Amino acid sequence: MIDKIVGSCREAVAQVFDGATIMIGGFGDPGVPGQLIEALREQGSTDLVIIHNGAGSGDFSLGGLILDGRVRKLIASFPPNPGAHAFRDRFLKGEIELELVPQGTLIERIRAAGAGIGGFYTPTAAGTDLAAGKEIRVLDGRPHVFERPLHADFAFLKAYKADRFGNLSYRKAMRNFNPIMATAGKTVICEVEEIVPPGGIPLEEIHTPGIFVDHVVRVERHPRLFEPRRKGAAS
Repeated sequence: MIDKIVGSCREAVAQVFDGATIMIGGFGDPGVPGQLIEALREQGSTDLVIIHNGAGSGDFSLGGLILDGRVRKLIASFPPNPGAHAFRDRFLKGEIELELVPQGTLIERIRAAGAGIGGFYTPTAAGTDLAAGKEIRVLDGRPHVFERPLHADFAFLKAYKADRFGNLSYRKAMRNFNPIMATAGKTVICEVEEIVPPGGIPLEEIHTPGIFVDHVVRVERHPRLFEPRRKGAAS
């Protein structure tokens, strides 16, 4: 019987090794698997390469992982968000490496990995420092930069619902980087708010099929990630 549910975040991240490359879903707070990351902080793996839209914030979740000195390199499109104090301090001291990638290019590089594509050309970043050392080709009169896919040893995701087969349904802004990252990680681990019986997610609401998912863990909403927001804000 297929059952991808594990009992705790600690159990879910136990296999992460030193030097691993980890994709982390989310955009700002929404969609970030914060409790998996907190479990990883306790687990102790270090020298990590993190692929994420930003650089975390404060001393919790990704911000805390960077604060602990456990991240060797960050691949991101928006690292200087106001709350990313840990990243800023370590970067200025030369204690963490940054690969800056335009946001559209970042998600397309991840998608290319999941689709088995060896790379693609894009006009984004042509003529800038971000194109240094990369192949440039002129297409339709415009210079294009050749970008390679981004693979990862692990992908940490957050979804709203799952079943024991690993089928995932996202809610609102959870549906940002998470579905694409699910296709590009060798081992995909997802924290969810609710686990339902097989068939409990309507087929049209399955956003990531279970074939992409290895482990699912149910978590309670954490107050550090879900503080009260103004009416109508995404969660």
